[in-house]
Amino acid sequence: MTHVFLGAPSNTHAVVVGGGIMGADIAVVLLRAECQTIVVEPNETRHAAARTQIHDNLKAIGREASIKFLSFAKSIDDIDWASTQLMIECVPEKLDIKQALFKRLDALAPETTVLASNSSSFAIRQIAEGCTTLQRMIGLHFFMPAHLVPLVEVIHGPGMLPVLAEELTAFMRRCGCVPIQVRRDAPGFIGNRLQHALGREAFSLIQDGVATAEDIDNAVRFGFGFRYLAAGPVLQKEHAGLDTHAAAAATIYPSLSNVSQPPAVLADKPRQNKLGMKTGEGFYAWTDESIAVEKARYNQALRAALQILANDLPPIEP
Repeated sequence: MTHVFLGAPSNTHAVVVGGGIMGADIAVVLLRAECQTIVVEPNETRHAAARTQIHDNLKAIGREASIKFLSFAKSIDDIDWASTQLMIECVPEKLDIKQALFKRLDALAPETTVLASNSSSFAIRQIAEGCTTLQRMIGLHFFMPAHLVPLVEVIHGPGMLPVLAEELTAFMRRCGCVPIQVRRDAPGFIGNRLQHALGREAFSLIQDGVATAEDIDNAVRFGFGFRYLAAGPVLQKEHAGLDTHAAAAATIYPSLSNVSQPPAVLADKPRQNKLGMKTGEGFYAWTDESIAVEKARYNQALRAALQILANDLPPIEP
């Protein structure tokens, strides 16, 4: 079995397959650590816009000079795979498309090239089904916007060399990320499972008339969620006392929502084409102007949060 090795970002050649918003933001993560990065995007008209987006995001953190490490390609057939150490897949979230890509790369790229998927829905065992070089296939799940949200999930795959997860974790830390390992296959991995557990209760409370959407958002942002910037849910309870939490949990857990399907208040929205900003209405009403204002506020808040967490984040080490 061939050993897969990832060195320092500045000594690594990476390929991001997919030049959409997520792919472009992941490119920023790599480029800020001076990693030679090729973005594969079949639609050549998208190249200029992606380059501008990447340059602007690099400039915002004072690393615009790293744009020199960026290039674009139209196809994976245009890549020199022999000199590529890392591939991150960011194609549409459709299993057949991802499987087809990994099947081609299974034969096209040497066994020393790490093949990683940014899928948020599918386990790497599903994506890599039928592939032969499973030892170098792994999940690498970022959260939007990838260049601002530090967390990245390193997801173990079947047949994967155990050392690969350790090497990819170290590599992403040198890119300034906070990597966590998902050591056992679980739908939604870790971050999305926690989000959906909260979401199930939140939408159930709206469904039952206990709270409005705005009430829910304010309860999280300005209540317990506000504390999460300083400490996660486990560490925060260490501050408060596990005895207090265990006693409250014994009282509250039996009444928590355990619905196995999204409550109607959520499930009906897509059927009504109320998708949020995409269609101008969800739980909130949106105009082009209010969307622009909200996105600017949102990004500013994330950047301010990064400044607060600066001392807790890994330094970028090319």
